[in-house]
Amino acid sequence: MRILFALLFSLAWAVEVWAVRDPVESLIKLPPGFQIELFARDIPNVRSMSLGDDGTIYVGSRTAGKVYALRDENGDGVAERRYVIVEDLTMPNGVAFYQGDLYVAEVSRILRFPDIARHLADPPEPEVVYDALPTDLWHGWKYLRVGPDGKLYTNVGAPCNICLSKNDIYATLVRLDRDGGGLEIVARGVRNSVGFDWHPETKELWFTNNGRDWLGDDRPPDELNRVSEAGLHFGYPYCHGGDIPDPNYGKLAPCKDFEPPAWRFGAHVAPLGLRFYTGDQFPARYRGQLFVAQHGSWNRSEPVGYKVVWLEFKDGEPVAEHVFAEGWLRPDGESFGRPVDILQLPDGSLLVSDDQRGVIYRIYYQK
Repeated sequence: MRILFALLFSLAWAVEVWAVRDPVESLIKLPPGFQIELFARDIPNVRSMSLGDDGTIYVGSRTAGKVYALRDENGDGVAERRYVIVEDLTMPNGVAFYQGDLYVAEVSRILRFPDIARHLADPPEPEVVYDALPTDLWHGWKYLRVGPDGKLYTNVGAPCNICLSKNDIYATLVRLDRDGGGLEIVARGVRNSVGFDWHPETKELWFTNNGRDWLGDDRPPDELNRVSEAGLHFGYPYCHGGDIPDPNYGKLAPCKDFEPPAWRFGAHVAPLGLRFYTGDQFPARYRGQLFVAQHGSWNRSEPVGYKVVWLEFKDGEPVAEHVFAEGWLRPDGESFGRPVDILQLPDGSLLVSDDQRGVIYRIYYQK
């Protein structure tokens, strides 16, 4: 009986190891010298991530309605401790840690949890920073960061696939003071951005933008854009990809009136989170370059995306796109994961969230 029990236990353990390790270690392809492991698992619909001063990782979700705190307490690259900071929120996709406080962006409001690191096990009631954002759920989930100027930055997506709204707040990036005052529009004509970062040298804001649907498999391209000055218009809904007039609204304004993309991704790859790499763990060719999570297509006849790419920059401009991590999309067109956000850890490794599997990967380099 003991032998049978041992065999059953070994089989169960082997199945569990296969379920956790095989998709990561065998199916994800990385450049030579890079390794990928699970940092955290069982986090339903995990989305955006932010790093606390003490190494705590704060994680938002979309449909799950929860915000988590994760801690790797023994330094082995795996989060052993998990706390639920808050639950029952409306799409708390965006999280940002700044000077001890955690900011969380729901669809229509931004919350603050003061001095959060001291209260992981007993989170305080959140303070409402701002509660006048639109309530539309279509493209309503927010990304959230604190910029070099100390202000909160977030996105307000278009409440549709393609439409022209009378309310100027739609299809924009906005910023506001951390006390909720001084809301202003930073960029217009932005259909749906779910990721942005600042160039480490120029401090310019770069953001991804998901193009409209139902213009075919290969149009329009998804975009990477640069905000060289506040108030620029990036085309939506009149123009897509810099040179494709919209069939419904293109006659109202020519493409030449708008800011062209800094980089054109493939159509429907759905670029979301991005990070300029400022660490020193990765080889020199990656330093100062931009990593982008491509969430993957949902309505293309042949799926695309489902990978992490990096954009090579020269003289401050993107010049080439390279695949960094791929394999979440199977040859049969089915996927077992969808990358969402990217976060750099203090040791120079990268975390990548995956909302389909509900896990976070850690990618690191070994010489």
